[in-house]
Amino acid sequence: MNNLDLALIGNCTVGALVDARADIVWSCFPRFDGDPVFCSLLREERGADDAGFFRLELADFERAEQHYLENTAILVTRLYDRHGGAVEITDFAPRFGQYGRMFRPVMLVRQARRLAGSPRLTVRLRPACDYGTGRPTVTWGSHHIRYVAPALTLRLTTNASITAILQETTFFLEDTVTLLLGPDETVPEGAGEVGRRFFDETALYWREWVRFLGIPYEWQDAVIRAAITLKLNAYDDSGAVIAAMTTSIPEAAGSTRNWDYRYCWLRDGYFVVNALNRLGATRTMERYLGYIVNTAATAADGPLQPVYGIDGRAELPEREVAALPGYRGMGPVRVGNQAYRQVQHDVYGSTVLAATHIFFDRRLTRRGDEALFHRLEPLGEKAVACFDQPDAGLWELRGAARVHTFSAVMCWAACDRLARIAGHLGLTGRADYWWLHVRRLHAAIVARAWNPARNAFVATFDGATMDASLLLLAEVGFLDAADPRFAATVAAVEQDLKRGDFIFRYVERDDFGEPENAFLVCTFWYVNALASVGRRDEARALFERLLACRNRHGLLAEHIDPKSGEQWGNFVQTYSMVGLINAAIRLSVRWDQAF
Repeated sequence: MNNLDLALIGNCTVGALVDARADIVWSCFPRFDGDPVFCSLLREERGADDAGFFRLELADFERAEQHYLENTAILVTRLYDRHGGAVEITDFAPRFGQYGRMFRPVMLVRQARRLAGSPRLTVRLRPACDYGTGRPTVTWGSHHIRYVAPALTLRLTTNASITAILQETTFFLEDTVTLLLGPDETVPEGAGEVGRRFFDETALYWREWVRFLGIPYEWQDAVIRAAITLKLNAYDDSGAVIAAMTTSIPEAAGSTRNWDYRYCWLRDGYFVVNALNRLGATRTMERYLGYIVNTAATAADGPLQPVYGIDGRAELPEREVAALPGYRGMGPVRVGNQAYRQVQHDVYGSTVLAATHIFFDRRLTRRGDEALFHRLEPLGEKAVACFDQPDAGLWELRGAARVHTFSAVMCWAACDRLARIAGHLGLTGRADYWWLHVRRLHAAIVARAWNPARNAFVATFDGATMDASLLLLAEVGFLDAADPRFAATVAAVEQDLKRGDFIFRYVERDDFGEPENAFLVCTFWYVNALASVGRRDEARALFERLLACRNRHGLLAEHIDPKSGEQWGNFVQTYSMVGLINAAIRLSVRWDQAF
């Protein structure tokens, strides 16, 4: 049965999920939102004609071990048979500097090396096409196999027997075989030589990238793995950051809360680049800033959407795919995301907050100037116009629109940052203009969102229910962490939304019934809020329990069952990994206090 005990490999062009026995169960080509060539994660294997996986199968299999090479995105799996035979499989996607630019081809590299005994291996490479509805046409040459689909042709170049791969016959692994699955281009060197060079260069790239991270003293391994994971979800070509690699992993068993997360939510992207920036990884942020500035310019006079394609396209029509039954048979499998048509007013704040870095961070090669500020001002005007208007909210409710407090606060944040940017640039008149809006919006939000009967800020204007996003009121600067109203709001969220160790987004019934599982990042928000109001020991203890919820590779999905601890939802969820990084930075002792 499929589960989320998976590892992620990639190179910021393509990504792949690998299970505990080294099966590639999910990978889209030629980019994150492309056709899932490997899609068995959403389709249990049915027999000899099934497709959508890349398997290196050890005869008489007994057990497996698996780990990442330290400080890299390179995965190593060791398979052992019942007779003392052992194989080591190394999986990665090449990424390294070459000829003055980053080499990140549409390619996965697999190397299988004999460790002991006389292991017998079967290579089962069965790509699918058109979301599982068909299989490519196969042609081959002396050292390669071509998989020809209507929209894409992939080439496997290898030093293994072509016949053994085509016929899936079992062979003794005498030494090492290399499998390069990538574009339909001739590889000018031997597969083994290319694989070794790509491995060495890719390992060096990741270790150098990690070496320059500014990580906290405590929980270093967890933070490094989270940072690499966030980097892998950034699409280098455009600067977009996807919410997750997958589509349609349900938020809870049988819930039909199955969504496609292979797109760029402006809110999620802000949280990701903000976390990476705090670690010193500024290049991802710089590329993302280019993406959002171009996206905002394309929106022109219309509303800014909450989500866009990784190429910046605005329309992401949602459809269901009948050929894929879904994760553990729990469909539907959806492609596209109807959220692009929703109204979510917090996007103005997310966009301006992300762009604010470019004006104040002196490490960046590109600096914000007056021209960029004036391009951002229309977003602030839209925030002023809609801060007290109904929207779908950050949880993307499909059935009802209300005036959500978090959306209003993020509109306030857009004005607040514009005022600060204008002051930084010496634009006194514009600073005064935006400070007027800052004060007016703040007063209006307090008047409508503070509920005296609850002694707390509440989820919606003039409402009474709680929402986990209220835990961010101090994070975005709307309240000081020492403000007693913030501590009271944290206590109210705790009272209404805490189930065991976990904080739910909300608990009232929505379009799909009552929520069953907890949204993981909300509990990280709660950890940070506890620390902010002086409950640091509680925060640290809860953070340790959250770390124990990660899978064997230190990765987190979107949701968690508060009773069983099983992960659900799209994987790997960037929101969750951001929460881990931010909490670790907040809670760790300082380096100069550690000894």
